[in-house]
Amino acid sequence: MVDSRMIHVIDDDDAVRDSLSFMLRAAGMEVQAYESAIAFLASGPETLAGCIVTDVRMPGMSGIELLQRLKDTGVALPVIVMTGHADVPLAVEAMRLGALDFIEKPFDDETLLASIRLALDRRVEDDRRSAKEAEIQQRLASLSGRERQVLEGLVAGHPNKTIAFDLGISPRTIEVYRANVMTKMQAATLSDLVRMALIVGVHSEPSPATGRR
Repeated sequence: MVDSRMIHVIDDDDAVRDSLSFMLRAAGMEVQAYESAIAFLASGPETLAGCIVTDVRMPGMSGIELLQRLKDTGVALPVIVMTGHADVPLAVEAMRLGALDFIEKPFDDETLLASIRLALDRRVEDDRRSAKEAEIQQRLASLSGRERQVLEGLVAGHPNKTIAFDLGISPRTIEVYRANVMTKMQAATLSDLVRMALIVGVHSEPSPATGRR
């Protein structure tokens, strides 16, 4: 089972890796250490979970280059960059590339731990949100074309009569489609339905129909 709270420590300095690993394990965290960004990439980061803590200056591939590679390959692990005082401009560049935080050396243990906890909590929340979106998308895919049009009308804030007029069908038929949409989307209320639709980007109004059905 993938450990969603694993900390991936990347640093070319053996002493730093050992020190960080000891500190993080003492705080109750699981740790995997790597001597370089290249070694980390070789582990298949697309299959990993948790959080990355990396030095910004490393031989072979820098922390900045690692962030660019992760971005290019769609790896969404949160990254915390460790930097020396003179490396702050690089750390700012790291933030632009998606790093969650940068920690200036020397730092106290609690500063790093607080940043890691924030990163892990945010990742859990992102995973939960992604799972919810996937579930809603699956429900949305079960709608017929006409049901999707009715949903779009509801999200646009139109009453049944307006949607019926736009689609060229009777208000009674709209009520049937609306009930079907509520059931398929597993929405208890109209506000639930609209909230779900907005989460997955449903916002268009239905196109006017040319004839009644």
